[in-house]
Amino acid sequence: MRPVYFLSDFGLEDPYVAVVKAVLAERAPGAAVVDLAHALPPQDLRRAAYALFEAQPYLPEGAVVLAVVDPGVGTARRAVAALGRWTYVGPDNGLFTLAWLLDPPRRAFLLEPPRPRPKAALPGWAPGEATFHGRDVFAPAAAHLALGLPPEGLGPEVPVETLARLPLALTEGPEGEVLTFDRFGNAITTLLRAPVGGFVEVGGRRVPVRRTFGEVPEGAPVAYLGSAGLLEVAVNRGSAREALGLKEGMPVRLL
Repeated sequence: MRPVYFLSDFGLEDPYVAVVKAVLAERAPGAAVVDLAHALPPQDLRRAAYALFEAQPYLPEGAVVLAVVDPGVGTARRAVAALGRWTYVGPDNGLFTLAWLLDPPRRAFLLEPPRPRPKAALPGWAPGEATFHGRDVFAPAAAHLALGLPPEGLGPEVPVETLARLPLALTEGPEGEVLTFDRFGNAITTLLRAPVGGFVEVGGRRVPVRRTFGEVPEGAPVAYLGSAGLLEVAVNRGSAREALGLKEGMPVRLL
């Protein structure tokens, strides 16, 4: 039995996360389900892609990574399972772009159309099939793989080269961009280096590179190598996003 690591933008105010976990429990009884994140910004593929990249090195190899951030649900976008050292289940919309830099998939399969399985019968009632693929498509596929069943049972195999990827690249620099922001307002960039003692330029400012936040005065900007191995820009005890007016895609340059 393989564990399932579950990430979504469903939040916790609604029962969506619990419903997906109920389907997993029904179809793969005994499989461990670990929550990676569910309070991600809705429909933000860059933020979700980074969250998977940040978590992946700490997941056991062979685990099933179930990720559902799916602004195109119900459209022509594909539903896929991809196999590498980890197994990925989710929409084919670029969500796994950064994870696949660490673990390029070797095989990929399309998932069959949704088949809702309501528990209670009500005359004239049936669940919709187009808007909750986390429940109807991805959870059953993740359960199938958690049980160790062959991926060929999910649907037809497709070339891994056809899998969707976001236009993102991690680089040693000197030029990169703001990838996304965490909940503290720290800007995570696409740069793989943070030379201590140097500077980065972002948003028209020169920001010093230090080891950690506390090496600059409170309220001052600082750059550093973050816990995921990417250069980040922060404000000590503040939000770089707000204080520096930073935005996703903004250029960042090592000086």
